[in-house]
Order: sequence, then C-alpha cells, then structure tokens
Amino acid sequence: MIKEKRLVENFIRLIKIDSISREEKQLAEFLSKKIEDLGFDYEFDQAGEKVSSNSGNLIIRIKGNIPNRIPILFSAHMDTVTPGKNINPIIDGEKIKSDGKTILGADNKAAIAAILEALQILKENNLSYGDMEIVFSICEEIGLKGARYLDLNQIRAKMAFVLDAGGSVGKIIHSAPSQDTFEINIYGKSAHAGAQPEEGINAIQVAGVALSRMRLGRIDEETTSNIGVISGGEATNIVPDKVILKGEVRSRNQEKLINLTTEIKKIIEDTTRGFKTRAAIKINEEYCLYNLSPQEKVVKLALQAAKRLGVEPLLTSTGGGSDANIFNQKGLPSVVLSIGVEKAHSLEEYILIQDLKKTTEYILALIEEAKLGEKD
Repeated sequence: MIKEKRLVENFIRLIKIDSISREEKQLAEFLSKKIEDLGFDYEFDQAGEKVSSNSGNLIIRIKGNIPNRIPILFSAHMDTVTPGKNINPIIDGEKIKSDGKTILGADNKAAIAAILEALQILKENNLSYGDMEIVFSICEEIGLKGARYLDLNQIRAKMAFVLDAGGSVGKIIHSAPSQDTFEINIYGKSAHAGAQPEEGINAIQVAGVALSRMRLGRIDEETTSNIGVISGGEATNIVPDKVILKGEVRSRNQEKLINLTTEIKKIIEDTTRGFKTRAAIKINEEYCLYNLSPQEKVVKLALQAAKRLGVEPLLTSTGGGSDANIFNQKGLPSVVLSIGVEKAHSLEEYILIQDLKKTTEYILALIEEAKLGEKD
C-alpha cells in the first residue's frame, strides 16, 4: 500500500523547508495544508507565544470510523538542530543524506513523512481505524518546550507513541531519565597579571580546581553528568574575575539525580570558600524520568505492533529526553519508537529508504492493534 515514490518525495520536500527551533512556521503551514487536503481537523495552540517561536504546536484530530476504541496519539517534532538551513538532501542509492554541509533533519522529519504517508494510505484504501490525534510539536530540540506548553486537557488520547529515536525500527524506549541543568558563575578578583597577580583571585583556577573534584561522564548505567560550556576571562594580562560553567546531570533514578546535583553544588561552594570567594549557582529541573512496565498498555501495544510487522521488538531504556518525558509527567503514558535515523545531530546524518517505509508500516500496525484492542 505504501507508495515509495510519494513517501520519498514528501520527505525530501519536508527536509527542504527550514525549521530550526523557534522558526517552525513555514513547515507548520505546509503540514496544515496537507492535513486539510486529507480532510482532517487541525488547530494550532498558543505554545509558540510562550516559547518565542513563530508557530504553535500543530494538533490534528482524526475521527475514527470504528466507534468506542481507545484513542491513541502519534507525536513528532517539527524543529531541527543547527546547522539546519538550506539543507540539500541527496539520494545515494538506498540512503538519503545531506551534502555534508548541514544536518539532514531526518530527526524528526522522517517521522513526519511516515505519519503523512500512513494517513494517505488510510484514506486511499478506506481502512478502518479508531479515533486518533497527532501532535507536531515545536522547540523539542531546545528543551521539549512545545510539549511542555501543550494542554493535555484538550487531548483525548489514552496513550502516545513518540516517533523520535535513532536505531532500527522496532526499538521501543520505555524508560528515560530526568535531567537537571545548571549554570555556575564563579567570581574571582581582577588584578594586573604581571604587576600584582597576588592581589587577584583567578576565577579560572578556582573553576579548574572545582572541575577536578567533580565526577563527570558515565557515573553508572543510569546516571551521567557533563560540563559542556566554560567561558571567562578578558585578556592574558588580567587575572580573570569571572568564569561561567554550564552543565547537566541525568539519571533514570531520581535519588541519584538529586544526590549528584547536590554533590556538584557542594563542590563549588567548598572550592570557592577555600579560595575566599563565592559562586552563584542556578539549577533548572528540565524534565522528569519515566519507567513504564512492560505490562503497561502502551508498551504492550507497541510490542504487538512490532510483531505484527514481523520485526523483533527491542524494549530498552535511553539516556536522552524527548516529548515522551513531558507526556508521561503529565499523565499520558507514552513510549518512544525508533525511526531508523542514524548519526542524528551530525553532518553525517542519514536514513535508509527502507526504514522510512518500515516506520510507515509500523504506524499502520499500531493503528491496527489499537483498532483490535479493548474498547474505550
């Protein structure tokens, strides 16, 4: 039923529409026209105003032709990371990639293309299906901001499938971490580096000592930490009086997350005290973990659909966050599904055409399993 030529052409068209975070409007308008042509209802919410994007989340509501089935939701995000402007997609045999100057944007436009193709197939073949909703979110790549401001009171779905993971189709992510981010301003005291260095307090040195005491990288199978940005200093002849550190802690165990974040904060406080100076520490709780049981309905349905597709399912956890973290936090059971993207967020990003097709088939299998499942 899948029309490969149409699927690939739609994917290429989506890729060529620039949609870096906070600039999703052109893509959103293109998608809303596609949805209108298919005869489905849609609306934009007000999330864009809250996160300084030029578009809101695009919410699509599809009335099923079989009544009283459990309504399900499919989700993908419209935004891409940078460099994501003027992407030139290249079809190289079975592989679709960029020209190497930008990302490809298959994260997450491969999912969007597959959803559109699945909807086309439902209409063309007069297939039966229950009620569905689709959310094309904004600003996922910069902190899950679109999902954060999505009003789930307006969503009828009882479970969600977030199509947003790399690797082979059939991978089902049922567990993901919480994340804390932090910004640390370490203050020193400026002085002339040649004439009077002893009168200064070198903020870079203070930061270095603090960093040497931190546990960074892989802490255990559930927990990671990282310092990703360091900035400070003005000139080689000035003892620097300020350094900024930006980092994060993630864990699929909330107690471990709290303990490690607290540990980093204490290291900063103890180190600055030892140098007779101070620091300002700002910690943000970005999103909460989820750990869904294999017996959860959304997990069971994903497993059944993979088997229907003839794919060996892989139930696994991840170290990354997604819109599913927000959905689960708000009470909507959600899993993340792989869509075949490889090397996402890099200039080497690519996807195979067969994985575009397989993702479409998986969506259709999920719709079929939901249709055959328990009544709402």
